[in-house]
Amino acid sequence: MTMQTHRLLVMISLLGMASLSSARAGDWPQILGPTRNGISGEKLPAHFPAGGPQAAWSAPTGQGYAGPAVADGRVVLFHRIGGKERVAAFDAASGKPLWATDFPAHYRGGFNDDTGPRCVPLIHDGHVYVYGASGDCHCLEVQDGGQVWSRALGADYDAPEGYFGAGSTPILLGDKLLVNVGGKKAGIVGLNIESGDTAWTATTDEASYSSPASIVRGKQHDALFITRLNCVQIDPSTGKAATLFKFGKSGPTVNAAAPLINNGLLFVTASYGVGARCSKLAGGEVVWADDDTLSSQYSTPVIRDGYLYGIHGREDIPPAHLRCVELKTGKVMWSEESFGVAHPILAGDKLLLLTIEGDLVLAEASPKAYRELGRATIAKSTTRALPALSNGRIYCRSKDKLICIKLAE
Repeated sequence: MTMQTHRLLVMISLLGMASLSSARAGDWPQILGPTRNGISGEKLPAHFPAGGPQAAWSAPTGQGYAGPAVADGRVVLFHRIGGKERVAAFDAASGKPLWATDFPAHYRGGFNDDTGPRCVPLIHDGHVYVYGASGDCHCLEVQDGGQVWSRALGADYDAPEGYFGAGSTPILLGDKLLVNVGGKKAGIVGLNIESGDTAWTATTDEASYSSPASIVRGKQHDALFITRLNCVQIDPSTGKAATLFKFGKSGPTVNAAAPLINNGLLFVTASYGVGARCSKLAGGEVVWADDDTLSSQYSTPVIRDGYLYGIHGREDIPPAHLRCVELKTGKVMWSEESFGVAHPILAGDKLLLLTIEGDLVLAEASPKAYRELGRATIAKSTTRALPALSNGRIYCRSKDKLICIKLAE
């Protein structure tokens, strides 16, 4: 580790997750919620209603695995219809279509036959930002879908399509949109949010499918990226970058889960033999690291009271297990075997988990034992996209539908 990196880590020894948006209470305006860590301020019901939670509305969708974003009474969906990538807005309560704006779709497909976008829309200050499967970035007016600017970042910076196309959702910090482009000409690119012009470029790192998080350094928010092979911290105002440590390995592997920061500890996880790592932000000392505890293929765990709740294992090579792990020690508190891959949301003392098979599960977030409080099938096809929790409703995307589920009567 360089002295520069050491000094940087010392400065951020008492970091926590930053609030990244101007969202109102109950909004879910970006990937993994208001603070990009899967945590909601809402109160979940003690149990599901008799007969299970009911769908308030649904709308047909095209291709893609981009989860919805919710803000200011609107749900924004990013999907592919034929040769177009479509950004569409719906009334959050009724599902009434409000507007739709199309852009040419250039992604041809790779290891998966789905050619739609993978990145969750980002809603901020009256605008929505989307990042398409071929690296096209667009800014629109959230009110009516009017185009503000567009950039062909994948083409501009000579980015390969990778295994599944572009899949790292950008992060907005200050007046910059930071994008993990992974091109031969630039790894991470900072854009001015008003114009879309490039403010700076940083690193030569290839892109991952992990979406960046934010940490607080003094009075400033920095970005934390898991790239193809590294954990990188970036000053969003200048683009100054520091590689904190190596993470990932060459070959057919993927880094996809987002990094998590809690009480001075940084947790990162991947499958494919990469494993999980918990390290101290101050000094970068490894607290624990292995491939046997909580190695997640793409689902990001959540943290409550110093305990991780997440998936250990892979979708394509089952079984995958739901586990509770003590963050500071790596001790497995309990493991719900063969639970399957799921996306967890934490709200208060409860977990809401959407499995890729279409089940919605309500459970206690307790290190003592796994206790399921409710389970209901809400979709008959794969629900691989990240869900959004907003104002007592969960918005889920199946293979062909966007579904709004009321959690309580």
